[in-house]
Amino acid sequence: MGELMDAIKGRRSIRRYQDSDVPGEALNRIFEAVQWAPSWANTQCWEIIVVKDQVQKERLQGTLTKTNPASKAMVQAPVVLVVCGKLKSSGYYKGEVTTKHGDWFMFDLGIATQNICLAAYDQGLGTVIVGLFDHDKAKEIVGLPDGYEVVAMVPLGYPAKESSPPKRREISEFTHYERF
Repeated sequence: MGELMDAIKGRRSIRRYQDSDVPGEALNRIFEAVQWAPSWANTQCWEIIVVKDQVQKERLQGTLTKTNPASKAMVQAPVVLVVCGKLKSSGYYKGEVTTKHGDWFMFDLGIATQNICLAAYDQGLGTVIVGLFDHDKAKEIVGLPDGYEVVAMVPLGYPAKESSPPKRREISEFTHYERF
C-alpha cells in the first residue's frame, strides 16, 4: 500500500491535543495542499483564516452547540483553521449558476478540507472537522466580508493520544455497477 492510502486509512478525528506549537513550515505545507486542491473551473474559492489567539479561539468555541464533541478541541488545539468559501464563483458561468445543486463551493471546500486533514496527518498532526456551529456568528467573529461563508473549522495540533479506526462499511455495501 502506498503512502497516500496509509494517510487515508490512518487519519482520525482528533479532539485532544498536546500543548505544543505547530511549526510555520508545517502550516505552509498544509496550505500548499489546499493550493493544489482541485476546484470547479479552477475557481479556487477557498479562504483560510488561521486562528492562534486563545481569546479568539474561545469566541469561536462559543459558536458551537453545548453538546458538540469538538468543543474542547477548539480551545485546546494550538491552531484553528477557519475554512471559508467565496460565493457565486464555483459552479457559475457568466454570473449564472450552472448546476442542479447550486453554488458548488461546498464541494470544492470539502476537497480542500480533506487535503488539510491528509497533509496534517502526513506531518504527524491531528485534525477534526467541525461543522455544527453558528456559522453567522463565526463569520462575524473572524470578520468575513459579505460574499463569503464560513464552512468548517478545523482544530489542528499534535494528537494527545492514538485512536483506533472506526468500523467501516464493506466496499460491496456501497458500490453499484451500471445502476443502483
